[in-house]
Amino acid sequence: MTSFPWQAGTATGVGSYPGEDPAEALRIVLGELPDLPHLPELPARGPGADLAGRTAGLLVEMPVHLEPSGWRFSDRPGRDTQRSRDHLARDLDVLEELAGGHDGPFKIQVCGPWTLAASIELRHGDRALKDPGAVRDLTASLAEGVAAHVADVQRRLPAVQIVLQLDEPSLPAALAGTVPTASGFSRLRAIEEPIAEEALRTVIDATDAYPVVHCCARNVPYNLLRGAGAKALSIDLRLVPRRDDDAVGEAIDAGIALLLGAVPATDAALPPLKATAEPVRDLWRRFGFPPKQLAEQVVITPTCGMAGASPRHVRAALKRSRETARMLHEAAE
Repeated sequence: MTSFPWQAGTATGVGSYPGEDPAEALRIVLGELPDLPHLPELPARGPGADLAGRTAGLLVEMPVHLEPSGWRFSDRPGRDTQRSRDHLARDLDVLEELAGGHDGPFKIQVCGPWTLAASIELRHGDRALKDPGAVRDLTASLAEGVAAHVADVQRRLPAVQIVLQLDEPSLPAALAGTVPTASGFSRLRAIEEPIAEEALRTVIDATDAYPVVHCCARNVPYNLLRGAGAKALSIDLRLVPRRDDDAVGEAIDAGIALLLGAVPATDAALPPLKATAEPVRDLWRRFGFPPKQLAEQVVITPTCGMAGASPRHVRAALKRSRETARMLHEAAE
């Protein structure tokens, strides 16, 4: 029987939240998601707090700076790289202060190598994704930086089991060859699946953390992510078409956990609790797995990050995620 870091009937968040106060955001997370809290990301703080900039600050010997077109590699660290590192350092200090005694699983998020390569430009302006050598260098640097980051979090939270989420929203586009060039007038060549899998595996294998890959886009490459070593997949429940049933069913059968986005991540009227849970049950029924297994193998989340939501909706969505997970668990007992 596959064991998971969390207990049955657990909910968590995806990553981002509105606002600029890391202490306030973390208190909400710890209060609403006690079984699997995570480190909030606050992109409203500006450059260096966004998905790509935040992770770029972890890169080893690959500094970045901000251009009007976005992040670009630099010859030497400057104020933009330092800003990214300062945001994360403050977040980790707050984490140690507020969650230092937490003794369950705890999730942290970083940008995966393919989304990072699709987001950062080379010195001459093309996206790093265009240059296989640059992608290899970025992947090695990211693996080293993520390993150091995980070790830092583990030192600050000595009793937790770290769950490491790699955010890869751009991976399906990279595989399909639909990532635009820096100019926007063309598209970069498609990445071959074995190469994509190898890069992801390099980052996953760099730590002992429990690996999750988050992909809130369509056409999630389930088999590739499993092959790279992901033990859990974080996906938007609305974007799981029946044509993916074989791949999803095989993943579940292999013991891969699902972090299912079942609650709106942006302001919306929430349906009744049973209506939130029913699509999760429907998905599970399609595969014929036991209901008890659902509560153990599925974690309920909002559909994606919540940076665009109001603070009121954030609390309501996290509460609904927790209530949905608990309801599914109690129904299976």
